[in-house]
Amino acid sequence: MVVLAGDQAAPSLSLENEALLDTAGASARHAGMSTSGGKLFITGHQGLVGRALMRHYADKPEWQVITRTKAELDLRDQHATDAFFAAERPDQVILAAATVGGIKASYTHPVDFLLNNLQIQNSVLSAAHRFDTKKLLFLGSTCIYPKVVEMPIREDSLMTAPMEETNAPYGVAKIAGIKLCQGYRHQYGRDFICGMPANLYGSFDNFDPEHSHVLPSLIRRFHEAKLHNKPSVTLWGSGKPTREFLFVDDLASACAFLLENYSSPDIINIGTGAEISIRDAAEAIKTIIGYTGEILWDTTQPDGNPRRLLDVSRMANLGWKASTDFREGVARTYQWFLDNRATARV
Repeated sequence: MVVLAGDQAAPSLSLENEALLDTAGASARHAGMSTSGGKLFITGHQGLVGRALMRHYADKPEWQVITRTKAELDLRDQHATDAFFAAERPDQVILAAATVGGIKASYTHPVDFLLNNLQIQNSVLSAAHRFDTKKLLFLGSTCIYPKVVEMPIREDSLMTAPMEETNAPYGVAKIAGIKLCQGYRHQYGRDFICGMPANLYGSFDNFDPEHSHVLPSLIRRFHEAKLHNKPSVTLWGSGKPTREFLFVDDLASACAFLLENYSSPDIINIGTGAEISIRDAAEAIKTIIGYTGEILWDTTQPDGNPRRLLDVSRMANLGWKASTDFREGVARTYQWFLDNRATARV
């Protein structure tokens, strides 16, 4: 029988004494950041980020990678998540599971984005604490940052001004996750760290125009326009906003690097340090796909955040940088889309 941590009798300790004991235990846990392997739980392993992580760890036999599908384990369910952690006792966790999507999906389904992500985060972080996970990496998003902010965006700009309203449900949930990670570190000495990736793309992305992010949506739309000889493709907004795009396999590399080399309550940006306008990105994708029609811009639709470029100096100072440039990444993603058209999320 599995005994859940929440069902165990609590010791008779004041909060102050309990915190002192947890801090002492934390000193031992934080003595060295480098790890030699063990059990690694990758949440969301069938998603864009999760599959990249699976590829990255495939040739690392020192790690026993543990996964569960959503059907096998609903991470929103605290009791089920506790039972899983009690049975498996993972040494490390990468919290990549999330309800994600583009501007339109977030705008039209705010409850799903807010509630699902809060439930997943709360459940996993609570279980990781209860069952003594040695290290956890929580993945956030650049949408946590203010809409109007000095570029490039530094980590300490978090919550200094209002965020972009169209991304608010997802952004608020991610900020709550960050604060919870920092809270577990402060109150209980847990080595929970937070990485903030730039806009992601790559193999196994969601190419559904209604629910995908900008790059896979553009790939799908230009591909179909070419296929059906359409004279034009109409895109939302003005095309003027800029974004920083990170190839998902580079993110997987960064995650492994951070688990080995980073231990701090401070969030850390993960990106390329280079930006491109949506208009220029669309033109580049159009060229790579070979579409020869016209691009039209529907300026009655929202642009979202006007500019997004991360300050990635912290990662650079640690010794990591992205290795895939934009056009190479798009070409690889489009080739994957062509090779997996029958099974891709479209």
